[in-house]
Amino acid sequence: MVRKILKYGEPILEQAAGPVTEFDTPELHELIADMWETMYASKGVGLAAPQIGIAKRISVIDTSVGEDESKKVVIINPEILSKEGSQTGEEGCLSIPGFREPLTRANKVTVRAQDEKGEAIELDGEELLARAFQHEIDHLNGILFIAHLSALKRDIIRRKIKKLQKTGEWD
Repeated sequence: MVRKILKYGEPILEQAAGPVTEFDTPELHELIADMWETMYASKGVGLAAPQIGIAKRISVIDTSVGEDESKKVVIINPEILSKEGSQTGEEGCLSIPGFREPLTRANKVTVRAQDEKGEAIELDGEELLARAFQHEIDHLNGILFIAHLSALKRDIIRRKIKKLQKTGEWD
């Protein structure tokens, strides 16, 4: 089921999500299936549970945007173990539609997480996957990508969003 993606301004997006403690349940499998469906419907690369109103540390990532089944990754209760190098690229967010900005992040990261069964996994990501890991883990920590921008750029985006809210174009 495609769920509504919450937009900037919703408090849950700027709050740290709680850990998942029950694994391999029908509810968890259904939530993850809904997250995949929602992300693909919005043509996204990643989606964190808080973006659909669920304050749990779950993210789905597919850098192929549905083109390659082997690129699908589910990370639960993730943490970044190491970061290397840097990359600068345009970044956007399904919760802040219509806004994309250049952002510098680590070029390579190692992430420790759990899968749907609660098994420990360790994943390495480079380039786009590294960016996606960092972006999605930020979501789980209540951090939106615009927090990494300069105060001036952040304020400009916030003012534009406020105008969209007043006209009813941001719901």
